[in-house]
Amino acid sequence: MDRPTPHPAYVLHSRAYKETSALVDFLTPQGKVRAVLRRARGKGGSLVRPFVPLEVELRGRGELKNVGRLDAVGIAAWLHGDVLFSGLYLNELLMRLLPAEAPHPALFEHYTLTLQALAAGRALEPLLRSFEWRLLDELGYAFSLEHDVNDSPVVAEGLYRLQVDAGLERVELFQPGLFKGGELLALAQADWEAPGALLAAKRLMRQALAVHLGPKPLVSRELFRKR
Repeated sequence: MDRPTPHPAYVLHSRAYKETSALVDFLTPQGKVRAVLRRARGKGGSLVRPFVPLEVELRGRGELKNVGRLDAVGIAAWLHGDVLFSGLYLNELLMRLLPAEAPHPALFEHYTLTLQALAAGRALEPLLRSFEWRLLDELGYAFSLEHDVNDSPVVAEGLYRLQVDAGLERVELFQPGLFKGGELLALAQADWEAPGALLAAKRLMRQALAVHLGPKPLVSRELFRKR
């Protein structure tokens, strides 16, 4: 029998399974994969925690795989406080939104770089907003920040609302929840220093993600609020 190909991976979530095993959700370049890790309370179980770069061999052809081998291949990103909650937020987004076994190698690389940046103490908000946007783009839910639903250029002095299934719509009358064209153009250039850009990005991503996340609240977001 051919030996399974090892894959780079991170643990997104794990829980106890039967007497001594664990049910583990991995993020790999080949997508999100669920697998059973036998004897999870032994040596291998110490690796079943988030933010540790792993190499994993998975066996089986069904939706539920078995872990053949699991090794750490790098230094864990040690996250604390709000940075830890930010990492857990990324994992929760991937658990909730990423379909099983749909390859997203670029997203895996972006996740790896984001963890490294979080561990290095980079500013949280730009990292989180960039990851949210990348996730929406990878899943096919992104929209133009430079053109509205009528394909007209976004103008700095304009006011816009998000139509989640279509894109940005220019409106003439002020109403709550609108976005300034200048803020949107700054986001298109990832200009986080522009006035209002970070706050607008947070509101925009929350609106864009809400329809896909559904009514169930995010646990990691609740942890932020309780701090």
